[in-house]
Amino acid sequence: MTTIKKQISISGNGLMKNKPCEVTFKPSKEGKIRYFVKDYEPFEAVVDNVIATDHCVVLGKGKAKAMLTEHLTAALAFCHIDSIDIYMTEEEVPILDGSSKQWVELFKKAGIDKPLWSKEQKYTVSEPVYYLNGKTSVVILPDKDLFMSYAVNYDHPDVTQRFINYNPKNQEEIIEARTFGFYRDLKKFQMLGFAQGVTQENTVGFMDDGTYSTELRSKYEPVKHKMLDMVGDLYLTGINPLDFKCQILAKEAGHAVHVKVAKMLTDKLIKI
Repeated sequence: MTTIKKQISISGNGLMKNKPCEVTFKPSKEGKIRYFVKDYEPFEAVVDNVIATDHCVVLGKGKAKAMLTEHLTAALAFCHIDSIDIYMTEEEVPILDGSSKQWVELFKKAGIDKPLWSKEQKYTVSEPVYYLNGKTSVVILPDKDLFMSYAVNYDHPDVTQRFINYNPKNQEEIIEARTFGFYRDLKKFQMLGFAQGVTQENTVGFMDDGTYSTELRSKYEPVKHKMLDMVGDLYLTGINPLDFKCQILAKEAGHAVHVKVAKMLTDKLIKI
């Protein structure tokens, strides 16, 4: 199992409610990713504990919950951390810069404690996994290596019928890809009590004139963020998707579909 070498903390505001929250990470030898929110009982970051996917991934059990966990979970996946305790003073994970970049930097600062004797374990699927619903699809097939592709089709000229593939060379661009949305919808969401913490720094806005509200960090950054979300959501299987030897082909999906596929995968992943 892999954890961090020392305790470390970070603070920030949530994207939905804009409440400040301090998150403290502690090394663990339990072999689990666990949340400790306020004074509630802890719960694991596993797909059976997903309680909502409407605007973000919400994990919880009983009275305890943690909102907007997907970017943090993706950072754990990219750092190959599978054993850690997460203490939160509020119920929403800070949005930070809208990507996994600052989470990854934080873990590297704490130091990643990987046993010298550990051997990377790879997984594949015992049979093909399909989710098909209208224009939305996710297909996972056994393969000799990992191949991931994500396709989107948004009402914006830069991301209409657009796809990106994952490879180690563009991993950093995926890690730093920020969340996004249509700028015209922002006021509506805020009137409904959501997106209170959106800023020009943490969110890429799609403008009606075909531009963006901020300069992109890399080409097709919003599509790369979809890949980031999928990595985080599939890690809720308990197996890091970056350790899959599979083809993962996603088209016009989102958190709800990612989580459904993660549930389908739980009894189909096998060691190789």
